[in-house]
Amino acid sequence: MSKYLLLLPPLSVAFLPIYLLYLKPAPPMPNVDLNRWWGSGAPKPSSSDVKPYTVKFGETVIKDLKERLKKHRPFTSPLEDVGFEYGFNSKALDTWVKYWTEQYDFAEREKFINQYPQYKTQIQGLDIHFIRITPPAPPGKEVVPMLLLHGWPGSVREFYEAIPYLTAVSEDRDFVLELIIPSLPGYGFSEAAAKQGLDPLQIAVVMRNLMHRLGFDKYYIQGGDWGAIITSNLATVFPEEVLGYHTNMPFSLSPVMSVFQLLGSIYPRMIVADHLASRMYPMSGHVSYLLEETGYLHIQATKPDTVGTALQDSPSGLLAYILEKFSTWTRKEHRALADGGLEFRFTKDQLLDNIMMYWSPRSIVTSMRLYSECFTKNYMSLKLDEIPTPVPTWTLQAKHELSYVPDIVLKYKYPNLVNSTTMEDGGHFLALELPQQFSENVLEAVKSFRQLQKKNAKTEL
Repeated sequence: MSKYLLLLPPLSVAFLPIYLLYLKPAPPMPNVDLNRWWGSGAPKPSSSDVKPYTVKFGETVIKDLKERLKKHRPFTSPLEDVGFEYGFNSKALDTWVKYWTEQYDFAEREKFINQYPQYKTQIQGLDIHFIRITPPAPPGKEVVPMLLLHGWPGSVREFYEAIPYLTAVSEDRDFVLELIIPSLPGYGFSEAAAKQGLDPLQIAVVMRNLMHRLGFDKYYIQGGDWGAIITSNLATVFPEEVLGYHTNMPFSLSPVMSVFQLLGSIYPRMIVADHLASRMYPMSGHVSYLLEETGYLHIQATKPDTVGTALQDSPSGLLAYILEKFSTWTRKEHRALADGGLEFRFTKDQLLDNIMMYWSPRSIVTSMRLYSECFTKNYMSLKLDEIPTPVPTWTLQAKHELSYVPDIVLKYKYPNLVNSTTMEDGGHFLALELPQQFSENVLEAVKSFRQLQKKNAKTEL
C-alpha cells in the first residue's frame, strides 16, 4: 500500500495540467453594465457629439514647467561606477533637464502631435480623447477599422512612427486600416474617472462604446501593456464584435501559466522550444529580474496618489520616473549604462513628447490608479484569463519583453491562435522602437484574419 501512496504526488503533478486544460470548467462570463457612469455625481444627459480637438500645452503650463525645471533642487550624486542600477543616474538627468528646458521646441512638438486628427467625445460620463486616421483607399481596397491601445508609462505618442506604415496602401493587401487610437481614461487628454472601479474590463466597455459611437460594430483590436489586457478583455466579453486580436504583449495570470512555468523549470523543452527557453528559464533569474523591476507596480497598486503627488509636482522627478522604464524595459543591459541607453533607438524629442502627455494634462496620478483598480478582489475574481475567447488571435513577442508566454498557455486562452511570432529584437515599447517591424506584423495578422473569415464564410455556405 505504501508503494502506491508514493505514486500519488507524481501522478497528481501529471494530472494537474490535464485537469486545468481539459476538465476544469471556465469561469462564468461576467455581466457588464454598458452604461455605467464614471463621471462625477449622478448620471446626467450627455452629448454624443464627436468634436475636433487640438492638443495645446499652453503658455502658462510651459512657463511654469521651465521655471520648475530651472529651480529644481540639486540632484544627489550617483554612487561611483554606477549606471541605472539604482534608478535614473542623476548625471544623465542633468542633460535631460537642460534639453527639456532649453532645446525642446514646444510649438514645433505641438504641431507634430497635431499632425493627425484629434477628437473628443463623451462616453459614460468621460470625455475621451482619440486620434482617428482614415486613409484614402483606391478602388478595390476596403477600409477596415482597428482600435489601438497603449499602456503605462506610454501614450498615444507611441504609435506615431508606426501610423504611416499601418495606413499604407499595398498591392499585396485588399484592405487599408483606419486607425482609432484613444488615450485611456485618466491618461493623456482623456478624462479620469470620478468613481472607484474603472478596471481593465470597464475600460474595455468604454472602448467598445467608443467604437460604436464612431459607427463600428465590428473591428480589429491591438494592444500592448495595459492596452493588451484591455483588448484581451474586450475580445473575451465581446467576441462577436472583434474580428481579430493582435497583441505585442500577451499576458496571463491563469493557473495554467503558473503550473506550466513550474513544470518547465524542471524540463524546459516540455513547455518551450529550445531557442526560446532563455526567455523563461532559469526561472530563478527571471523571477529575480521581475522582483527588481516591478517595485513601481506594488506602489501604484496600493498608494498611487501618494507617489503621484510627488511626480505631478516635480517635472524632473516625473522625467526620471518614466524614462527609467524606457531604459530598462527596452534592454535589460541598459541598467549598466551611465546614460541608460535611452538614445539607443529613441530620440529626446520622442521621449519628451510622451512625458508631455502626462505633464501638460496632469494625468500621472490618474494614470497610475489603473494599477489599483486592476489588483482588486472584484476584478481578479472574474478570472478573465481563464475564459477562452474564439476571436482569431495573433501574438508578437519581442526578444527583450519583460515576460514571455509560451504557445501552450496562449492556446488555452486563445484557442483560435492564428500565429505566434517571436522576434529576436525589440523591447517593451515596440511600436515606438521598431515601428516598421511592428506594423508589418500587425498588417500580416489582419491579412490572415480576413483570409480566415472568407474561408469560414465559404464553409458556412
